[in-house]
Amino acid sequence: MPLAVHVCAAQDATGCKDSPLIGRFPGSIIVECRDKADDSFTFTLDGGKNKTIEGEFHRIVYRFPSAASKVQVVRNLNTALRRAGYTMVYDSGAFGDFTGQMGKTWIQIEIGGGGGITETIVVETALTQDVVANAAALSTGLAGSGHAVVNGVLFDTGKAEVKPESSAALDEVAKLLKQDARLRLYVVGHTDNVGALAANLDLSRRRAAAVVQLLVTQYGVAADRLAAFGDGPYAPIETNDTEDGRAVNRRVELVKQ
Repeated sequence: MPLAVHVCAAQDATGCKDSPLIGRFPGSIIVECRDKADDSFTFTLDGGKNKTIEGEFHRIVYRFPSAASKVQVVRNLNTALRRAGYTMVYDSGAFGDFTGQMGKTWIQIEIGGGGGITETIVVETALTQDVVANAAALSTGLAGSGHAVVNGVLFDTGKAEVKPESSAALDEVAKLLKQDARLRLYVVGHTDNVGALAANLDLSRRRAAAVVQLLVTQYGVAADRLAAFGDGPYAPIETNDTEDGRAVNRRVELVKQ
């Protein structure tokens, strides 16, 4: 159920508009926005936890009128989200940050004392992998630096089951191994730094083990040619301070034994 959208006569940033899911606080204007069909965001949850959601991404930044108090804005938007049927999975109270969920739709609202409102919305979708591993490129990487990232090996957030969409990438890894019968590899799982270290290490190990299991059971690779290892967040290749960087760091690599 969409929240009511209030019309604002002031100038919004070019190309920006309200989300059909949630309207603006009356009198606010949009100062910036960002829309992506395929992106991720780490939502704040109760109990000091976080959850990264991937899918259709929207961010709208408003400036609310100086005549309104932060308390007023927080109360209005928080109440509106609840009345629309969202489950509040995080609420900081008067501090002004809260997260709501309804099915596959997640909304995080952050309200600052300086007059800013940031609304981040992600609708979980079945994401596509546009770039997948190539046997020749993997071979070049292994020969040049001893390791290579396997693009296209996909997992759901927090899960270790290899998604069916990963088959094209696994085909290339199997092709690489069949081309060189002497090649032995470590399959290494990596995560970003969001969440507890122990959980990330365990997740990376289980993901690497799942890839090895598929290569052995479905592709006929000899088990003694592969070894699974989980490196968790210990070897980032991009900054973990941005969503794009964290997405790159969540990966599977091949390392030459």
